Formats: sequence, structure tokens, C-alpha cells
Amino acid sequence: MRRFLDRLYLVSGALGAVFVGLICVLMVGQSILRELGVRTGAVNDVVSWFCAAASFFAIAHAFKHGDFVRVGLLMEKLSDRARRALEIVCLSIATVSVAYLAFWANKFTYESYAFHEVAQGLLPIPIWIPQASFAIGSVLLLIAVVDELVIVLRGGKPSYVLAVEERHAKGDFSSDV
Repeated sequence: MRRFLDRLYLVSGALGAVFVGLICVLMVGQSILRELGVRTGAVNDVVSWFCAAASFFAIAHAFKHGDFVRVGLLMEKLSDRARRALEIVCLSIATVSVAYLAFWANKFTYESYAFHEVAQGLLPIPIWIPQASFAIGSVLLLIAVVDELVIVLRGGKPSYVLAVEERHAKGDFSSDV
């Protein structure tokens, strides 16, 4: 199961990176086409949807690898036992919050699908297609948060803490700036 979850997070992060690459290609292409006098208005809609997709697909990977913004000042001052208890509380609150987000994101996307809602920009496509990245990404984040909660409940150290400690051991403090 661990290998499957780690691959899932890796694939979601890679998918986020693919969307960032596609944003780059579209924006460069749009700049070139504008110089040639070609109208490219719908590209702006696609780029905005790809920005959302890049964010939501990459969010679970970022969370698991310690690239999320965390305020650890209090955690660093606590004993191991108190730190573990506070980590459980924080991850429990995060689980409930992200489950709420995932539920409504998926309900919202399904309703767009059921009502055949169409995007209102220059590109009239079914809006559930770009919304799907929000729905899927929120579920991936929920899986990642629950995964971390289970790790901590079983007595382990959170993956995001291990990732940051590993970077610090290599002398990389760039994420702390």
C-alpha cells in the first residue's frame, strides 16, 4: 500500500508539472501568434484552467514532501510526546477540513456535469472538465492528509517532517527562506 500511495503522490506531482509546462507552451505560443496577427483570446481561458489544474494536482505531492507552508515554531519547542499529540490534533482538524473541501468540490463538479453547465468564456466547453482537477486534487490531498494521520497514529514521524529534515541534513535550507 505504501508503494501505491507514494506513486500516487508522485504521479499527481508530475501531472501538476505537466500542466505548468503546458501553461508555458500556451503562453509562449500565444505571444508568437499575437505577433503574427492571430487572435488567441480563448488561450487565456485554457491557461487559467491549467493554473488551477497545476495547483490542485501538485498539492498532495507538495504536502507529503514538506513543501507546504507550516508554522513549526511551537512544534520545535515541544517534547516528542507533546509534539506527537499536537500533530495528531492538527492532522485530525486537517482531515475534517479537507474532507469537507473534497465533498463540496466533487458535489459542485458533479452538479456542473448533471446540469450540462458550459464555460462562459470564449471557449464554450462543459465546465465540469476544468473543474475535475479541483475535485480530483482535493481527493488526493485528503488521501495524503489521512495517510499522514495514520503514520503519526502508528507512532511514526510525518513524511513532511522527514523530508525537511533530510533536506536540512544535506545543507539545503532553501525551503525555510
